[in-house]
Amino acid sequence: MDKEEIKKWEEAGKYGYKIMQFARKTAKKDLLLVELAEKVEKEIEKLKVKSAFPINLSINEIAAHCSPQIGDEEICSRLLKIDLGVSVDGYLSDTASSLDFSDTEENKNLIKASEEALKKAIVSFKKDVSFSQIGKTIQETINSYGFASVRNLSGHQIQRYEIHAGHNIPNYESGNNNIIEDGIYAVEPFATTGVGIVQDGKESGIYMLINNKPIRDSFSRKILEYVEEEFKTIPFSKRWITKKFGNKANLALKLLERNENLKHFKQLVEQTKKPVSHSEHTLLFSDGKAKVLTLDED
Repeated sequence: MDKEEIKKWEEAGKYGYKIMQFARKTAKKDLLLVELAEKVEKEIEKLKVKSAFPINLSINEIAAHCSPQIGDEEICSRLLKIDLGVSVDGYLSDTASSLDFSDTEENKNLIKASEEALKKAIVSFKKDVSFSQIGKTIQETINSYGFASVRNLSGHQIQRYEIHAGHNIPNYESGNNNIIEDGIYAVEPFATTGVGIVQDGKESGIYMLINNKPIRDSFSRKILEYVEEEFKTIPFSKRWITKKFGNKANLALKLLERNENLKHFKQLVEQTKKPVSHSEHTLLFSDGKAKVLTLDED
């Protein structure tokens, strides 16, 4: 990784930090999630960068992949997870934070558990440390609060234009004894009062290009060309497409999904419908040292 690449990764992290601080300040009890999403997106535009993926605003038992769409009436409430990222010329950041609008001790402790697990996991990134050892650190920290780590969600390596690439960072002692390699990683513990397993829920309205094979419908083809040009392999929101192309884009997206051009992500819901907290940072791991990119250096 050369100096110019590192600079781009650092920029993406810096902007990701700024946008997360803005999102946390802007999120108010009873504010529509779609309004929060649009305010955050406008702030990203002001910085003259792009979203690395649609902002996830997931409440309570929904652990991830909940991104508000046009007409949604869900509001900021209960245990809200904000998961967002910034793209600087395809160099991506990924960061998440949880807010408690219920003001309960349980939710506060859930947030503390995932935050402390994240801090300890980052400290554990050292030379000759295995993926399983990092997962063990996360799991033991969350268990010490009396909660479960979500075992079928994981952190991940990040590459240019690929938010999920290469290795996964487990949230439990997985038995993967491979040694952590140099690279960009998102570390993201999830803590829950439930069993620590998520399952597919409703459709999220988050799509990603997986294949550019031909499609007969001309309007669908137009949208496919736009997606290829604008997003490449970065996830995008149905809301962005319908804003640009109108409601008829809904059918085109379904056709593109059916033709296997697009993947449509499902919401991820804790199996026993118990609340989940989420904390995440992007870091650069090099020469046995981890540098957190989505934190203020000051």
